[in-house]
Amino acid sequence: MTETITGDRRFPPALAEVATADFPYDDGDGFDFEPYDDFDSAEETTDWIRDWTGNHELDGAAYRVFGQDGTGGLAALWCVRPGLPLTEQPVVFLGSEGEVGVVAGNLSDFLWVLADGYGPMEAALDPDRDVRPRPELAELAARHATTPRRPALAVIEGAKAEFPTFEDDLFALCR
Repeated sequence: MTETITGDRRFPPALAEVATADFPYDDGDGFDFEPYDDFDSAEETTDWIRDWTGNHELDGAAYRVFGQDGTGGLAALWCVRPGLPLTEQPVVFLGSEGEVGVVAGNLSDFLWVLADGYGPMEAALDPDRDVRPRPELAELAARHATTPRRPALAVIEGAKAEFPTFEDDLFALCR
């Protein structure tokens, strides 16, 4: 039996609206992203991080999983900024085959990444790919974002620069 994890698990309104958006894969010319209607439960998140790392001492308290790609890779808020709300936590991607990356420095910037045509996997693993901006997601971002619009590559590079040891720190937890 897993321990119940406490903490803020209220789904932000911006993610609730993202969950209603269309993310067509278009044979690789679109998004490989399936947003959820709510965060995975604390217990599901704990089970996942333990399976992903092989470390059964961990709990899932540091993550709020809110979507996946077609291979089972997960998009999550990484609760690394103590005392700040979920919307101010970075967005990360953890692939099903061990790929990882920081996507955006906060939820607002993530919305702009989506608007520019990147899903979490694409942003984390292939930011130089050709993308098609998504006007409907730009409108969604404009309704919810608290940060000014910036090009997705600037958002991604800024987040990676702010959290340069994310990958190493995560792999250090693996057994």
